[in-house]
Amino acid sequence: MDGLNLLPVFAVGVAGSVHCAGMCGGIVGALSGALGKPGPGRTIPIAPAASAMPALAALDGAARVLAYNAGRIASYMAAGALAGGLANGAGTLVLAARWQGVAYLLANAMLVALGLYLMNAWHGLVRVEAAGNVLWRRLLPVLRYLLPADTLPKSFALGALWGWVPCGMVYSVLLTALLAGSAAGGAAVMLAFGAGTLPMLLALGVAGARLRPAMQHPAVRTACGTLVLGFGVLGLVRYGAGLPHGWLDALCLGVPA
Repeated sequence: MDGLNLLPVFAVGVAGSVHCAGMCGGIVGALSGALGKPGPGRTIPIAPAASAMPALAALDGAARVLAYNAGRIASYMAAGALAGGLANGAGTLVLAARWQGVAYLLANAMLVALGLYLMNAWHGLVRVEAAGNVLWRRLLPVLRYLLPADTLPKSFALGALWGWVPCGMVYSVLLTALLAGSAAGGAAVMLAFGAGTLPMLLALGVAGARLRPAMQHPAVRTACGTLVLGFGVLGLVRYGAGLPHGWLDALCLGVPA
């Protein structure tokens, strides 16, 4: 998968990061020492930076936020590599073109579902997240060894664990990773997605609780959801119309040849 086809994945990460404000906002705020009232979503308490000097505390908090996000994106890439590798193996056993076409339809349908989810118009992805709770319940006991996340290794490990939290948005992009055709391509898809979510979470690390309510504002969620919905609709329209590859590939995921 080339850089052009990774652009929409990055854009989905940017738009979908309003969801991350609820899922991870409490964590990054605590890691940076910007503690406030917990926001919506799965938040867990983490001890704030203990340094008495504000400048050193800020640097320490920023480093832990970066370590957390590095771990989170590393988990995304591992999942993407697994998805891309499995899909590549499956493609050798069945008709590749037919299988890829089905995966492409599912990926874009999931983008439509994600857009509606972000807009608070439809919450069907919650059921998908509930299915992922089976894995998450097995990982949850590890948290007691990582809290408080007061060192860089523990912050990285916490991010790596948190990357497996059931999330419909992540699952949507993992379907796209299936289309990459290789483990490296799947990892690249999830790296692009993770990079898209990074600016929001870094900003949350600086602004903390002050930014989360703004990101959950209906107008913001509607705008971001509309963007993601548009990617999915464009992809489905292209597929249904049998449009050839061209400049529109920059706006929606191209059907693999």
